[in-house]
Amino acid sequence: MDSSAIISTAVIVIYLLGFTVFGILLNRRNRSSDDWATGSSTLGLWMLAAGVAGTRIGGAGTYGVAGDVVTGGLGNLWYGVNSFAALALVGIFFAIPYRRLRLSSAGQVFDLRFGSRRCQWLSSLCVQTEYLIVNIIEPFVIGSIVSGVTGLPFGLCVFIGGIVIFTFTATGGLKGTGITNIIHCAITIGGLALVGLVAMQNMGGWSSMMDRADAMLVENNIPQQSWWSFTGIGWASIIALFFSATLHTPAASVYCNYSTSARHENLLLPGFVLAGAMAAVMPFLAGFIGIGTLAEYGPESGLSSYRNITQLATDVGPIIGGVALAAILGALISSGAPILLGSATLFVNDWIPGSKNFSQEKRLRAYKVTTVVYGLVATTIAWKADISSVLQLLLLGFAMVVPPAIAIGYIFYWKGTTERGVFWGMVTGYGGGLLHWLLNTLFEGAENADVGGFAQLWYEFCQFLGEWRDPTFAATLIPLVVIPLVSLLVPGRGEDHQSDSFYTALKSARA
Repeated sequence: MDSSAIISTAVIVIYLLGFTVFGILLNRRNRSSDDWATGSSTLGLWMLAAGVAGTRIGGAGTYGVAGDVVTGGLGNLWYGVNSFAALALVGIFFAIPYRRLRLSSAGQVFDLRFGSRRCQWLSSLCVQTEYLIVNIIEPFVIGSIVSGVTGLPFGLCVFIGGIVIFTFTATGGLKGTGITNIIHCAITIGGLALVGLVAMQNMGGWSSMMDRADAMLVENNIPQQSWWSFTGIGWASIIALFFSATLHTPAASVYCNYSTSARHENLLLPGFVLAGAMAAVMPFLAGFIGIGTLAEYGPESGLSSYRNITQLATDVGPIIGGVALAAILGALISSGAPILLGSATLFVNDWIPGSKNFSQEKRLRAYKVTTVVYGLVATTIAWKADISSVLQLLLLGFAMVVPPAIAIGYIFYWKGTTERGVFWGMVTGYGGGLLHWLLNTLFEGAENADVGGFAQLWYEFCQFLGEWRDPTFAATLIPLVVIPLVSLLVPGRGEDHQSDSFYTALKSARA
């Protein structure tokens, strides 16, 4: 390693060790499961906003957006708009109900409303699909960064990232993520903005960087107009991105934890809206970095594009580059830690029999053990993963969470929603979206154009749909129709006895 790489590596190591040690120190404050999962409802406005914002500016909002901008164009910046819309949606319509019900996982809504374990388990399955993807992405991207700077084996760097995330999560709990995310958000936004500006000046300024980016597009036969257009990815893709990146958010269980964690109920709306504004900034900065990466190195795809982003940061100077890469690592931890925490609370509350009757101490122990085991499994998968697009993989996970989000919305705002309607809406939405994705993966390629049989039939169907073949549409539209239809046609059985107490709890304001 040359001296520049040594300096950058030192900055990164100090950053990672610092937050790991901080989490361990916070461990003594987590004396109960409520301390760990919801911070015992003590978070103020800025800690709440930073904690929530951190969940959206991880690998997808940094490397994911930057890498997809390099290869696909500025249309991927819609992720920033959707980040604001997603958190504002939760703040306006869901955060207060979550707090009033004192939830630590979204699936508990179905147990409280219907006494339905099958709906609670199914909702958890949908959310865990997304969370497993996130828990794989974060150590994968950390491994890409650290390996790119240090030259160490990729697998070793992935495990370093995974160990930092699950150690910090298991020891620091939700309040730890809220405290540290204030630092993470500030450093991430400031560090990447600094790298982008310095890199642009090194290329001769804005105009020169744009000219170099244009030249790279021409050289690689990429249409300039669509690459530079905010709608260049197509309206169907933009709408699918909105459905997946925004509508899924109410069922992302970590927002139940944060809703319950606020010191006062009246902090929730401003806290989530402020978080949305903070989260929206990051993808646009990442897009700026993506333009600079394209101008400097060209539109390489897959892991190469992510390593080029790392190279751009280190090329501006060892200290600035090290700070910027540490900032991205901070973004990954800020997202990975609360998502892993949400994964653990989901698993314990929804999938372990008798968990409702656990003592505070037993539940806390179960949370921490689950966090470590889950983190190790996800890190091992990340080590062997071959991820060409972080953002597209995450959007698939988002789409799988849309059905329970729609179900929860119906329950909160339409008393006629039945347990059967919710169950079949989630089954058909999740199954339809997953099946659509699987068939696209297997049969939509041009190699199936003339082979006959089902493969050719599906290929022709995809050609007919064009841009509208995204599985997000199935995952969204099916439950949107099935839930009210089944609720109206098939009356609920024995559900009225819990209805009054459930909706009374929703109307009862608490401090």
